[in-house]
Amino acid sequence: MRRRRADSADARLIRGTMLRIGLQSAAAVLVTVVLLSAAAILVVLHTQHDDQNTLLGTAIAQADDVTDPPAGTWLVLRRDGRTQASPGLPPGLPDHEALDQVQVDGISRTADIHAHLREYRVRTERHSDEVVQAAMDLSQAHRERSRLVEALLVTGGAGLVLAALTGAWVARRAVTPLVGALALQRRFVADAGHELRTPLTLLSTRAQMLRRRLRGHPAEPDVDGLVTDASQLAAILDDLLLAADPRQEVPRQPVDLTELLREAVAAAQPTAEEKGVQLDLADQPVRVRGFDAGLRRAINALLDNGIRHAHSLVEVTLQRHGHQVRIDVTDDGPGIDAEILPTLFTRFASAPTETAPGQRRRYGLGLSLVSEIAARHGGSVSARNGGHGGATLSMQLPIGMSDAR
Repeated sequence: MRRRRADSADARLIRGTMLRIGLQSAAAVLVTVVLLSAAAILVVLHTQHDDQNTLLGTAIAQADDVTDPPAGTWLVLRRDGRTQASPGLPPGLPDHEALDQVQVDGISRTADIHAHLREYRVRTERHSDEVVQAAMDLSQAHRERSRLVEALLVTGGAGLVLAALTGAWVARRAVTPLVGALALQRRFVADAGHELRTPLTLLSTRAQMLRRRLRGHPAEPDVDGLVTDASQLAAILDDLLLAADPRQEVPRQPVDLTELLREAVAAAQPTAEEKGVQLDLADQPVRVRGFDAGLRRAINALLDNGIRHAHSLVEVTLQRHGHQVRIDVTDDGPGIDAEILPTLFTRFASAPTETAPGQRRRYGLGLSLVSEIAARHGGSVSARNGGHGGATLSMQLPIGMSDAR
């Protein structure tokens, strides 16, 4: 049943990706078609206007009388107060106002006139003592533009459909191998988690049995820590399994960040003492909504980084700033090279400076995991060098309104 659900989720992922890429391809083609169509229509309009103006100007220049105008045009001639017009002049013409104005000021005029549901282009000029007006029916030009628009719509629509289908086909071919790789990764993580869970359960059981036998023994505190560590390992394993499958939504739980930080500092104390490093903690009561195991992993990684690079002191602070909480881990070590600060939380980042002969200061996976865990909680990470050496690594998290206190 679980395998079928995973396969169904993968199929939905493929279909969703196909749909998105298909729609994006269609949208890109649509924008391209619209721009090209607009450009084509503008070019046609400009060409038609130039041709129409040229034809009207030629008709006026060659007008000896009004009886034989060029095809598709009509002439009107006003001479000595008399107005003559070509046979079949459409109703609504001539444009008497233009004739009167040109006769008075001699300035040529061109206008588009609507008459009886038709549009005409009319040009009026004065030649010596006469005024000539030429008119042209624009219906043919409108029909040509309509045919052009219809052709663009048909070809554009076909292009949209073809682009959507091609995009979906390409998306399927591209996504299917990725989905297979993700499914293989999830199966590997699930199998590895299953194999690890059994020895962890046995370890936890044996630690609890040993604790019961050593009641009152001086080694009892160490055994209690062993039981706690085994329990935390199981929780971390569960968190890793959840993080490996981003499709699975897990509700966040209230987490006492203060108590979590204190436990992490206490667990890191033996390692710090072994390295001669003092751990100082300053905190305040804070609760957030999130995943206990994930936040514990992030805090442990910050502490481990500080202890490894400190000379003698690591200061840990927990502070609230409005609806945000920030954990700062400050060490008194050599600091972080400026070249690596921008990529500090990238996997396997390392500084070019050496903290020991032949050895670089390395950061590996720990800090990148801190960044990913902070992002899962809607937070962020940052790093900065101190003014007098050392470095401070910070993790900032949002505080749920119902959990702030």
